[in-house]
Amino acid sequence: MSSSRTMLACTFGITCLSLLLIDPASAQLSEAEPSVEAQIELFSNWMEGQIEIRNLPGIVVGVISGDDLVWAKGFGYADVESERAMETTTRFRMASHSKLFTATAIMQLREQGKIRLDDPVTDYLPWFTYKMAAPDDPPITIEHLLTHSSGLPREASSHWTDFDFPTEEEVRELIGNREAPFSPEVRWKYSNLAYTIAGLLIEEVTGVSWARYLQQNIFDPLNMIASSVDMPDPKMATGYGRRMPDGSRQIFPFVDARGMAAATGLTSTVEDMARFVSAQFREGARGEDRILSTASLREMHRVRMMETTWTRGQGIGFSVQRRDGTLYVGHGGGYPGYTTNTTIQLDSEIGVVVLTNTNDSNPAQIRPAADGNRWSSDC
Repeated sequence: MSSSRTMLACTFGITCLSLLLIDPASAQLSEAEPSVEAQIELFSNWMEGQIEIRNLPGIVVGVISGDDLVWAKGFGYADVESERAMETTTRFRMASHSKLFTATAIMQLREQGKIRLDDPVTDYLPWFTYKMAAPDDPPITIEHLLTHSSGLPREASSHWTDFDFPTEEEVRELIGNREAPFSPEVRWKYSNLAYTIAGLLIEEVTGVSWARYLQQNIFDPLNMIASSVDMPDPKMATGYGRRMPDGSRQIFPFVDARGMAAATGLTSTVEDMARFVSAQFREGARGEDRILSTASLREMHRVRMMETTWTRGQGIGFSVQRRDGTLYVGHGGGYPGYTTNTTIQLDSEIGVVVLTNTNDSNPAQIRPAADGNRWSSDC
């Protein structure tokens, strides 16, 4: 990688994170200019100060340029009580980043000719019935699920309050009693339930579990060796709640997403997520470390539905925003004890991944300097 490209990535990363409470610090800047190195040192010192002042457990950041993770560092603790340091290999609940992988899997099946995006969901899941917003509503299609334009409600049940996520069988039972607040394509409505249904559709079409499909078709080809679905791991960061007035934080136990895994069940690291980000830049036909063709990637990154504020669009899986002529795609996530965010600048092939083990670190406010981008931290 050229020094100018490395500098661009580092400058972008620092600027993004300096608008927030996050910092990357370093790893592979062999040719970085002193000014960039000085920014890194200053930013690192500031980040350490912020962790102390705000009593944050820990944060890990990675900056990606093309195929390279050019910057990665952990700050604070993966586990405060044992003083286990935050590292780039520390695992996190990735929450709604899971949707990017579900959407990628659907696009792979579309490339194989096994499905069409405009197919009604009931072509594959005959049991998929719900209370329609209007009696003459068109059928919900696969694309509707992936673009949050299905009109389905956000959740299948009250699992975000009691952390008792439904099994796949329970999802099938619950869906029949759920009422769609909107008709398909009427407006953008974020829906974990929609992505749960998409995951079940993947299982029906492939004959394997969503987790196994991801392992064979995304994790293995990209060498994402530390990624898994709903598996507790000793290398996982301990999840903490918001800071209370007395300075304490609730410790969250491992919460199994169960039947909702396709919407929120992924576990990964900053190093593995960097590999997934790099895959967004690769061109050519699918094969080896190209998990999708160029055409499919461009489809995922293209706006399919405008969000209700009209400030941002929805692609297939990705949130999409163009500011000052520059296109950004990304996603955020929130889970009990974890908040995560990924921002990708497609034209320059630069990405920033921020993973935190608390619910009040707010990494979703990462944005490129001077343009004010803001990415969703929807669960």
